[in-house]
Formats: sequence, C-alpha cells, structure tokens
Amino acid sequence: MLTLVEVPVRQSTSSELSDSPSQADTDILSKSSEERQCQWPEVFDMYIPKFSVDVEYRLRQANLLRLRDGAHLIPTKELKHDILERLVETIYALKAYPTNAEFEAVASALVRAHPCLKEQGSVSGWSGWKNSLTFKMGNYRTKIRQQGHRDVTMNGGKHGKYSPFGEPPNKRIKKPKRGEVNYLPDYPDGQDDSSLEDARQLMVDEMKKKTPNGALIKQKMDLTFALRRDEVVKDKPDITLICQRWPALFTEHQVCLEFSRVVGKSVRQEFYEALDHHSPRLMEIFKAKRGPTGQVLADLMRQTKALDVTEVRCLVLRGLPVILGDDPSSFFKACFDVDDEEGSYNDVPVGILCHEQENISPHMQSLHHHTSSVGIILEGNIVMDVESLPEAMYIVFGLTYALHLNYPKYMKNTFDFFQRVLLNLGKTDLKPKLQTLKNQLAM
Repeated sequence: MLTLVEVPVRQSTSSELSDSPSQADTDILSKSSEERQCQWPEVFDMYIPKFSVDVEYRLRQANLLRLRDGAHLIPTKELKHDILERLVETIYALKAYPTNAEFEAVASALVRAHPCLKEQGSVSGWSGWKNSLTFKMGNYRTKIRQQGHRDVTMNGGKHGKYSPFGEPPNKRIKKPKRGEVNYLPDYPDGQDDSSLEDARQLMVDEMKKKTPNGALIKQKMDLTFALRRDEVVKDKPDITLICQRWPALFTEHQVCLEFSRVVGKSVRQEFYEALDHHSPRLMEIFKAKRGPTGQVLADLMRQTKALDVTEVRCLVLRGLPVILGDDPSSFFKACFDVDDEEGSYNDVPVGILCHEQENISPHMQSLHHHTSSVGIILEGNIVMDVESLPEAMYIVFGLTYALHLNYPKYMKNTFDFFQRVLLNLGKTDLKPKLQTLKNQLAM
C-alpha cells in the first residue's frame, strides 16, 4: 500500500546559510544577464538544476523512501515554491516564452529526476507541475520585466491588473518565432545607447578603410549586438539605412557571426551539411515526380552534367521550391549586363541575381550554375555579391535572421524547409507539404 510522507527539513550549517549565492545560483544569474548560447534541448533531463541544500536533501530522502516503500512526497508550499523558482530561472536562461510542449518537457524531466514528486492524481504524473510552471513563468517574467530585461519589457503595457486599458494580454506579443535564442538581448554591463553608438561609429569608420581590421570589426559587432537587434526588431528600418549604419553586417563573415549570435548555430556549416545529407534522396524524389512539376525538374536535371558538390547543391536548391509549390521565378533573377542591373529589381523584396556568363547556351540560363557572380537583392537593392548560388542561398537565409525579415511569400515553403527541416529551428509542426517531403526524406 502506498503511503504519503513528509520529509523533515535538514538542519543546515552556518556556512550553508550564508547570504552569498551558491555557485549554481551564480551560474543562473550570470546566464540570465548574458546572451543565450544554445537552442532549447531536445531532452531536458540534463538541464534539471541543483536546488538549494535543504531542498536537495529532502528530495534525496524522499526518493529513497519512494524506492523502498513506494511512498509519495507531499511538497509543502515552501518546498514547491523553491523548486518552481529554480526551474523557471533555468527555463528563462534558455527561453523567455516557452511553448506548452516545452513546459511539459520540463515537468516530465523533473518527475524523472525526482520520482517522489510524481503526482498520484494525474495520468501523466506531472500535469500539475506543468500547470504550476506555466503560471510561475508568467510571474517570473513580470519580476524580471521590472528589472528591465529587454526581451520581456518590450511586451509591457498589456492589459492586466495595473493597466486595465492596455492591449489584450495575448495580442501581438513580440517573441522568438523562428528559433531565435537572442531575440532582444540586454545591453552589455556598463554600456548604454551613447557608448554603443560610439562603438558603432568606430566600426563604420574602420569599414571605410581599404583593409579593415577584422579583429576590431568583430569586437565592435559583438559589443553592439544588442543595439543592432533593438533597431531591427523594434524600428524595422529600411535596408538602405541598415547598410549605412551597419556596413560590416553585409559581409559573408559577419552574416554567419550574426546568425550565430541570434540563433546559436553556424548557418554555413549546418546548412551545407544538412543539404548534402539530403541531396541524394531529394534527387531521387525529383526523378520520381510526374506531370508539369516532374517536367520542370527533369529539365533542371538534364542541365546538370558534372555532378560535383556545387552542381548538386545548385540543382537541389533550384528544385526544392518547385516541389514545394513556391514561385522560384520571383526569387531567382538573371542578367547579362551588370551595368544595367541597378534599379531593375525594385519590386523584389528578397531575391538572388545571377550574373550569367555571356557565352553560355540559352538552355543553361534557368539553372544559373555557370555564373560570373551572384548578387543578393533586398528591398530592390543589390546589397552583396558572392561567388555561387549555394553561398548566396545560405547568406540570404542568414540575413532574414540578422535583419529580422519576413520570408518572401513566393518562397515561404522553401525558407520554412531550410529553417525547420535543414536547421531544425523553431516549432516542429509542419505544413502538409513540408511534412510530406520530410516523411519522404526519411524513407
């Protein structure tokens, strides 16, 4: 027969009762005030934190009783408060606005780590903990909002007890939606708008030199990251203004670094690795397609002669929007006379411009393998030139994060595929077309 137990509080020594925070507490506090470094973990078990000495002692004793007698712990109000408080600190160090599924992952991991906390009255054994975590996280965001943390203060002023005339509480909440780990980070300690603006100007001046100091550019871009995110997320300036204020951001190296600052992943490495991994299966899917879609894909594949890595990447990147129902003609543009390209793409919010070699045959133009250079179009302007179509593609994808841009409507399925399937960012639920393709890739 199962019994309920109340584990007594352990008497702590004077050193344990010191006002100074523990090392674990210091780690959480430091993480909450710095940029986040990683994505939400697939399994949360390793992230269940160490609690205070007394809480750990009581849980350890209760777990032993649970193992020996099958007894359940009755958590006191204070004990439950301490557990929840520590958990939400850990959660916030990873994410300010967890999803329902992520709260469930934390609650289930807690019960696995401490079986004595399993609930007798729920089917899962942790649904009550999940509900408590949800409410506790809301209270914790209110507390840190009062401390000025920017990723939650931006959503202040919603309707509530002290602001009855504010916006509805769940309306237009600004929060990460594409897997960003640093959506709106706090300013570095000791920095303000003025000091960060000075650092930005130093970076701009350095970029005007014939040979800019790469180490200095990186240092200033790292330092001014929070200021830059504040501008692109809150103000959403025109691309021309961003080019003037942040010229270093429109280099391949800094696009990759900015993506890493925002997402915590390497866009170039992970994009290419995932693309190369899926390319053989994608080419099989292309060959199996029939009808008008199959004809377009067959034409693309006939144009591919030498199957080197770059050629295969080009083929796959051109074929993906076709099988996903996007409009690649609105995204991929071509020109022969570079001098006539300016002002010709005002109606292209996001796109890639291939400067074709003039001596290639006409049937090769649609694939854009043989190019002298590739331009990146944002809001009708050529903002960068790179060497190849695959490089342009991962840079465009990186820029959508760096500049907080919406995916172009005519390529939304393809960009969603890059995000959710290739780089495994954001929500896991997929649209039918993407889920179908993902299922086919797993066959």
